[in-house]
Amino acid sequence: MFSFRKLLFLAAGLASLVNAKSSTGNSVLVVVEPKRRDDFSIFFDGLKDQGYELTFRSPKDESPAIIQYDEPSFAHVILLASETKNFAKDITPQSLIQLLNLKTNLIVALSTKQTPLSSLAAEFSLILPPPGTPLISYFPKRDEPASLMPITPPSSGASSTILSKGLAPVWFSGIPMALGNNPLLVPILNAPAQSFAAEVDGGSADAIVDAAEKGGEGLWAGSQLGVVTGFQTLNGARITWVGGVDVFSDELAQKEISKGVKSGNTQLALDIAAWTLQESLVLRIDKTEHHLLNATEPSELYTNNDQLVYNAYISKFNPKQGTWEPYSGLRDLQLEFTMLDPHIRTALPPVSGTPGKYSVTFRAPDRHGVFKFVIDHKRKGWTHLHSSTTVPVVPPRHDGYPRFLSAAWPYYAGAISTSVAFFLFSAMWLAGEVRETKKPGKAGKTE
Repeated sequence: MFSFRKLLFLAAGLASLVNAKSSTGNSVLVVVEPKRRDDFSIFFDGLKDQGYELTFRSPKDESPAIIQYDEPSFAHVILLASETKNFAKDITPQSLIQLLNLKTNLIVALSTKQTPLSSLAAEFSLILPPPGTPLISYFPKRDEPASLMPITPPSSGASSTILSKGLAPVWFSGIPMALGNNPLLVPILNAPAQSFAAEVDGGSADAIVDAAEKGGEGLWAGSQLGVVTGFQTLNGARITWVGGVDVFSDELAQKEISKGVKSGNTQLALDIAAWTLQESLVLRIDKTEHHLLNATEPSELYTNNDQLVYNAYISKFNPKQGTWEPYSGLRDLQLEFTMLDPHIRTALPPVSGTPGKYSVTFRAPDRHGVFKFVIDHKRKGWTHLHSSTTVPVVPPRHDGYPRFLSAAWPYYAGAISTSVAFFLFSAMWLAGEVRETKKPGKAGKTE
């Protein structure tokens, strides 16, 4: 019996090794009202099962601090206190922006009420409806309130790579958000096509009409509205805005979409956390190389029209193993050889037989200056890849030019023929025979 118990402990230990891990750390601060903490137990237990270390804090508590000595205390922060209007002094829109600058990931749940978090959304090109105007839909016909609706996850687009395949419809209750033109926005879940924002929670019809006219976003209706939207900063930090905190609740996680069909809220919450906490779709450039063709060592400078070889090694984070693995799945990676503007833009394809290696060979432009090898890969949902390496390109040395140019043979022939003709003419002129002729004189007088 004792050995059997040891075997169980060993199996549990091995199972913990395959839990999902974040590429940036496993410490998570959850800001939630104590009375609502038990409402999200399924979501919290799912994070714990994946190996995250959760620390809970009330919105008005002063400790544990989010930032100490200009360093983040946690790798991730989850804000589920959507209706709290007064936070502690270290939880402000400015401090949350500072967290993103320090590469801390955030999950922010919104409310139909006006809170400090609502004003922060505008900094991320998200336009929220006026307070008291949640998203409602009367289709399909159901017994639930109009503000509680099922949403079918998309099967294509950037969000399909974030959400699990075959995800069941999810229940949603909250506010929509209109998306701006910021290319860093990542739509994850959009509102149903037949839904719209309405004043059913103490709002006014005039307020929403005025907001639509002033904001220029038209009617608050249709599938162009988002209910879960991500944002990835230039430094790689991620923040996800959720239109309603009830998406993470146990009530909606256990509620059936139809008889015998369980909702996908549990998996949706874990998918949102996996992307935001940088488990999924995380790439990095391990190293880059450049050298002349048929060489192996990089050169300090290159010459015009040299044949150059550029290699990049890319890996993807495996959350199950917690390791970085070579990744050759990028089919649209590009390399730019720039001097102010790109002089060469070419595909950087993967090398078959060498996982994670991408390589291309190209000819340096016939122009000298300071150039850069630049990789700038930005795709919605994926980590932004950026690499820049500066190299000088110089003209050939005085002895580096070819002795004869094939295009100049007409000039060579003209110069040679002129020289030969001049030599022959000079020889004939100097060696030719000179004859003197006597002019007939006058006859002498005879006596």
